[in-house]
Amino acid sequence: MKAVFSILVDNTSGVLSRVAGLFSRRGFNIDSLTVSETEDPAYSRMTIVSTGDDDVLDQIEKQLAKQVDVKSVKVLSPDDSVTRELILVKVAAGPADRQAVIATSDIFRAKIVDVSASSLTVELTGNQSKISAFINLLGEDRILELVRTGVTGLERGAGCMSDSIED
Repeated sequence: MKAVFSILVDNTSGVLSRVAGLFSRRGFNIDSLTVSETEDPAYSRMTIVSTGDDDVLDQIEKQLAKQVDVKSVKVLSPDDSVTRELILVKVAAGPADRQAVIATSDIFRAKIVDVSASSLTVELTGNQSKISAFINLLGEDRILELVRTGVTGLERGAGCMSDSIED
């Protein structure tokens, strides 16, 4: 089972290393990791996707909450959150293939961001199932290069993680 952890941390040096080290020491795998400063420069938000059974995921959440730099931890449930990922895909597409790649990109509302004589670079943002479906439709033999940002997400509604921080 996969879980998406949204973690509010102090925006200080070494925090990423300490959080990643927790996963390493405990033998937990990180499937995806994104980090960025929040609306308040004193804090950063990490979004970590990890896989395991219920006990492992519960243990990850508890271990994260114990970290000194961690201010708040939430598990983003698919029904109560919005998650997105960005990919850039360089696709082999000569003049004869180009229209098929453009048509597939249009269906997924992807953008063509670079064109060369023998390839197109496509940008797509969406949830993981949309990204996977796009990659499958393009086909492995067409993909020259692919890079993914990893999942990032927010809980739905008006609540904010920073509301739970005690000064």
